[in-house]
Amino acid sequence: MSDVKTPPASEKPQIDPPQAAPPAAAAQAAPPAPERSPELDQKRGAQRRGLFLIVAAVVLAAGLIFFLYWLLVLSHYVSTDDAYVGADVAEVTPLVAGAVAEVRVGDTQMVKRGDILAVIDPSDAKVAALRAEAGYGSATRRVEQNFSTTDALGAQIIARDADLARAHAQTTAAESDLAKAKVDLERREALASSGAVSGEELTTARNAYQTAVANLTAARAANALAVANRAVAKNQFEAQSALTKGLGVAANPDVQTAKAALDAANLDLERTTIRAPIDGVIARRNVQVGQRVAVGTELMTVVPISQVYVDANFKEVQLRQVRVGQDVTLVSDKYGDHVVYHGKVAGVGGGTGSAFALIPAQNATGNWIKVVQRLPVRIRLNPAELRQHPLEVGLSMKAKVHLTDVGAPQDAPAAPSPAAAGR
Repeated sequence: MSDVKTPPASEKPQIDPPQAAPPAAAAQAAPPAPERSPELDQKRGAQRRGLFLIVAAVVLAAGLIFFLYWLLVLSHYVSTDDAYVGADVAEVTPLVAGAVAEVRVGDTQMVKRGDILAVIDPSDAKVAALRAEAGYGSATRRVEQNFSTTDALGAQIIARDADLARAHAQTTAAESDLAKAKVDLERREALASSGAVSGEELTTARNAYQTAVANLTAARAANALAVANRAVAKNQFEAQSALTKGLGVAANPDVQTAKAALDAANLDLERTTIRAPIDGVIARRNVQVGQRVAVGTELMTVVPISQVYVDANFKEVQLRQVRVGQDVTLVSDKYGDHVVYHGKVAGVGGGTGSAFALIPAQNATGNWIKVVQRLPVRIRLNPAELRQHPLEVGLSMKAKVHLTDVGAPQDAPAAPSPAAAGR
């Protein structure tokens, strides 16, 4: 019997782990895949085609609905939310210089046209008005005196005419006396040789003749003086009449000049009281009592909230069918969508915002990028709606212009008649 040694219990034989079967063996060991049924493939294909048809129908229906919505709704208006409330505000400036004595209004206060806003110290203006009134009275009296002088010079002409007539009569009488004295002298000289006339009588005749000659010379001199005096009076009358000819006292240039100075002084006095030029709300009040202001200094601004408008900035591609007179509906961010304003297109701006910018865009550069421009469209609002829901300048609006509602502008010229067109 051979000796066989049994290993101890602690020493167990080592057994190698099982190695993975080769792929072929694994494939042979896996169960076979089930075969695909043709009926199942057809069913799944029909489901996919049905799903695709449903999706296509939904997309087609959505496109058709959008097309109809665009055709029936969207194509009939253009809208923008780049719209803001504006107004032609009135800047209150003094027309006379002086110290501010009163300021009767403050910011946000409602005023009516003609309400007193501020008062400039009227002391200097009152003194100027009194001086102008005195000048007007002096000019009136001076012109009245000119009229009286003209009348007096006219009377002097009449008096000079009387003097001239008297001098003419005296000259005629002197000529008659001279002729008589000459005849008497010649008669006596003819009789003196025969002794029929004494020497004393002849001497008397000769003296009478010399006196008649002297009287005629004096009469003629007086006549010439009367003629000269009348000419002087006439020239004085004409010179004075040039100041008053064809005009009354009120229409005289000197009186009118003084009256204009008085009116200007009274106007300056009236302008010391500054009144509201329009109805509206006070804004930007920057004047205080005691401040000395010059002509043209901006004191405050009056905003006519009942006459505001909206400038809506539309893209240039939206303005193809926008016309003056079309209806516009607007909503404001202040009141929300439940308050709808109605208005009319009043006009389209003459240029884009970039064209009138302080530093306009320079497009003639190498880094030019096209940007869609916007044009402002002026929209007039319904005054009744503004009274119910006032709008302040600068508020945001949403504007929708209805392209199918083409109305005639309010101030559009009338169309010519066929007869006028034929001419």
